[in-house]
Amino acid sequence: MCGIAGVLDLLGQRSVPEGIVKRMAQALVHRGPDEEGYFRRRGVELASRRLSIVGLADGQQPVANEDQSVSVVFNGELFDYIEQRS
Repeated sequence: MCGIAGVLDLLGQRSVPEGIVKRMAQALVHRGPDEEGYFRRRGVELASRRLSIVGLADGQQPVANEDQSVSVVFNGELFDYIEQRS
C-alpha cells in the first residue's frame, strides 16, 4: 500500500508553506517506507510514499510527460503488466 499527500490552491495564488507536505509524507511512512517523491509548483505540492513490491528499480513518482508540462502522483499497480507489455 502506498501513500499520497498534497495541498492544492485552486486559484494558484498562494504558495504552500515550506515543509508542510514533507511532514504529511513523513506521517505516511508506514504506507510506503521504500521511497518518497515530491512535486512543487506555486499553488500545488504533492508527495508520494512508495511500498516497492513489483518493479523495484523503477516506478519513481511523481511521473511527468516528456516536456515536464504534466505531472501526476498516483497509487496503482497493473498486476497483469507482463501480459499488457506484450
